[in-house]
Amino acid sequence: MASASISTSSFSSKSPTSFIFVCIMFLFVSVAESVPVNETRFKPLEELKKLRRVRAHLKKINKPSVKTIQSPDGDLIDCVVSHLQPAFDHPMLIGQKPLEPPSERPKGHNSSDEILERIQLWTESNEFCPDGTIPIRRTTEKDILRANSLKRFGRKIRRVRRDTMNGGHEHAVGFVNGDRYYGAKANINVWSPRVTEPYEFSLSQLWVISGSFGHDLNTIEAGWQVSPELYGDGYPRFFTYWTTDAYQETGCYNLLCSGFVQTNNRIAIGAAIYPRSSYKGRQFDIGVMIWKDPKHGHWWLQFGSGMLIGYWPSFLFSHLQKHASMIQFGGEIVNSRSRGHHTYTQMGSGHFASEGYGKAAYFRNLQVVDWGNSLVPISSPHLLADHPNCYSIKAGKNNVWGNYIYYGGPGRNGGCP
Repeated sequence: MASASISTSSFSSKSPTSFIFVCIMFLFVSVAESVPVNETRFKPLEELKKLRRVRAHLKKINKPSVKTIQSPDGDLIDCVVSHLQPAFDHPMLIGQKPLEPPSERPKGHNSSDEILERIQLWTESNEFCPDGTIPIRRTTEKDILRANSLKRFGRKIRRVRRDTMNGGHEHAVGFVNGDRYYGAKANINVWSPRVTEPYEFSLSQLWVISGSFGHDLNTIEAGWQVSPELYGDGYPRFFTYWTTDAYQETGCYNLLCSGFVQTNNRIAIGAAIYPRSSYKGRQFDIGVMIWKDPKHGHWWLQFGSGMLIGYWPSFLFSHLQKHASMIQFGGEIVNSRSRGHHTYTQMGSGHFASEGYGKAAYFRNLQVVDWGNSLVPISSPHLLADHPNCYSIKAGKNNVWGNYIYYGGPGRNGGCP
């Protein structure tokens, strides 16, 4: 007791303020040890910087609108003056306006089919964007924050040519190669496949391809996709994509970068498609055609029954400035194997090709555009299913559908571990 008393007395007599200082320092150290430095100092700062970058990017891609339409699924569709759309931020397009539609479409196209369809949810209110504007699905902070990074937002995950069982992109496709192709056309059956992991997707599309499957791959892609990461829900949505370097630095989905030039004021790229097909019930499909205008060399997109949507300027590409060397039709999913086994994410209808009409998803009237700007049926497409026990494909031909394929599957099952 004496020594304790002498020690305290001695300390106190020297400096009362020193005792208070030590106590405060002890309290500070205790608190600092209980809360990580990153959380107390760096995390709020980094989060603030990230949010500023996100908002700057939103300002770049969400252009001023003359009208906004609320979609039943929660989307906001902005009507943007056509020459102010994101494409015209490209150095090669600054100050220009969208081109007029090409004077002729591929021979074999039936222009009498050009009717105004309602095949997207946002049009159910009977509101449309005025002439001279285009509808653009508004991107939100939540959309960007769901992405792996701001840099990769709106882009496909980098990939090699084909996946392995360690995870990656898996396909069930029919394709043609070995010739020069100037476009492709098909009717694509629309479903709502289940996507079970946040960074996975399921899509059905046409691929127009040139170059090698290395760093110089050029592709133009269009169809429908379910992507919870990109859109925040499980609706099938009309989409486009392009790249000139195998999905590395160039290209993007829809209008999320400078590239595709939209000319249509009634279709919103990235908006939900409606109606959809049901198992053993009504079937619904959409027509998609991509072709190279022989006069100016740009790649044009047609959707539904003859509606021109817009074009990819030829200067975006290297190999595709000339022609395509491969055309693919079919499905693709991402298998992240995040749970240590194959994903349950579905392709197409979620049922195997062998189940046929009303149960399996299909492409019908498979055609390519030849050097004479004519639509011709493909003959004997090659079939490829990366993992046929997970997702399968089969082809056929009849007088009504022409050349067709059934494709898809449930993902993980007894034969697909």
